[in-house]
Amino acid sequence: MQQRKSGSWIGYVIRSVILGLVVAAFVIWLQPLISAWQAERVTPDQPMSFAKAVNRAAPAVVNIYSLSEVRGSYYNRRPNTVLRLGSGIIMDNVGHILTAAHVVANVSSIQVALQDGRQTSAQVIGTDPVTDLAVLRIELDNLPIIPQDLQLRSNVGDVVLAIGNPLNLGQTITQGIISATGGRMGVINSHADLLQMDAVINEGASGGALVNSEGYLVGINNAQFRGPAGQGVEGIYFAVPYVLAHDIMTKLIEEGEVVRGYLGVNTGDRPQSQQQPGILVTGVDPNSPADRAGLRADDYIIEIAGQPIASSAEGLALISNTKPGTELEVRFIRDNTELTTTVTISKLSY
Repeated sequence: MQQRKSGSWIGYVIRSVILGLVVAAFVIWLQPLISAWQAERVTPDQPMSFAKAVNRAAPAVVNIYSLSEVRGSYYNRRPNTVLRLGSGIIMDNVGHILTAAHVVANVSSIQVALQDGRQTSAQVIGTDPVTDLAVLRIELDNLPIIPQDLQLRSNVGDVVLAIGNPLNLGQTITQGIISATGGRMGVINSHADLLQMDAVINEGASGGALVNSEGYLVGINNAQFRGPAGQGVEGIYFAVPYVLAHDIMTKLIEEGEVVRGYLGVNTGDRPQSQQQPGILVTGVDPNSPADRAGLRADDYIIEIAGQPIASSAEGLALISNTKPGTELEVRFIRDNTELTTTVTISKLSY
């Protein structure tokens, strides 16, 4: 009996020793992984930084200097030459640059300055006033290209960095978050599904890059929101989303222009009394496709070409992407009665 207990005790000790050795070996194997994880943690000695994102994106953001002539005064009829400032983004290795259309509108010459010190003239490939985008081209080799990913989508709350040349102070970085996405924010009739953010854009930074915390392009900086009296509103700035800008850039490069469908309605917010998704018609352009189809103010459009329409931006996008001459069936509500009409889309001119 005593011998059996002694053997049991010895077996227990042996199993314990073996288990201890296994655990020790596992801890030794795991130690490098733990050390690496601890090294990556943000500590007081390693504060949060966006330096990596800036180093990736900033070299591809250029300064744009354009000259334009303005009329002289009554007492001096000679035109005056005015220097205008802006920013742009190198998009590919053949020298295409995206910028804001208002930066290069009605100018006589354009100079581009890279961050590596090189300067060169630029040619306008095309402009799109609707989205306020323009494509330039420069003839230089070894160009820095901004990181891009067409699968990326921006969300409210994303941290963003605006890169540009405000007031010709030199390249400057401002930081903020995306506070809204989609075609709202007082630009209901806009064809640009704008991003709203609070990263500051001052004069000269228009056309610059809006990038995420990894340095990838998410938008082209556009403008500051203006109040009823025309004054700038702090903390409300806009950018054209990268995916839309890339589509516009491709069309300008390949076709020289952006052809859009035109319906001819002004739209507004959904009235509180209307629960069904749709868009409110607040006005109809005379002799437009909408006018000829019998649409009028206060109609409530709920479907276009069999597709339910939930917002003004969605409806404008559908019309914009429709080839001129196409007939579309429009379902709408007027005086609590559902009606249908057919419109023939024409070409948007500007």
